[in-house]
Amino acid sequence: MIAVVDYGIGNLRSAEKALQHLGADAQLTNDARTIDAADAVVLPGVGAFGACMNALRSSGLEDATKTAASDGRPFLGICIGMQMLFDGSDESPGTAGLGIVPGRVTLLPRTERLPQIGWNTLAVSKGSRLCADLGAEPWLYFVHSYAPEPVDDAVIAARCEYGRSFAAAIEQGPVWATQFHPEKSGATGLRLLRNFVDAAVSRN
Repeated sequence: MIAVVDYGIGNLRSAEKALQHLGADAQLTNDARTIDAADAVVLPGVGAFGACMNALRSSGLEDATKTAASDGRPFLGICIGMQMLFDGSDESPGTAGLGIVPGRVTLLPRTERLPQIGWNTLAVSKGSRLCADLGAEPWLYFVHSYAPEPVDDAVIAARCEYGRSFAAAIEQGPVWATQFHPEKSGATGLRLLRNFVDAAVSRN
């Protein structure tokens, strides 16, 4: 079972429905015990970093989410859900992130139109499991003004260019995350979600 963390903010059901479309037993849940019992966990997110972190904390799901991202289970962060895995964000300087992936989220260059809304291509890192079989320079759908900068470049599974190069996807062991929205990225996004589902299945 794949638990999709429901902390009451954003369009969380779209990720659940995309996983169900692939045949996965995905459940949107606001129950910490369900997250603890899940085989894999997805943390979606849209909007502002601070609002999402505050909502996660006020929902009482922060500890269960951190445990899921730390105990070896397949874990996928999407958009702000990816940013929340980092230490913090310049969008909300006084709000701490989950601290799972060392690094910080910073503003994209103001020389570009912000937010970046639309399709852009990825440069996939060699050997990426998350981005396997997406083809050469796959197109994915982005909506964001901020992007993560990991301390360790080795965790970057794919890069994107928008005013600067930034980490569009990361892999830190079983913790995977995307700055783009795979659930809104057509067949390519579904292929990526299939990679995550397959990782969850192969672990059991």
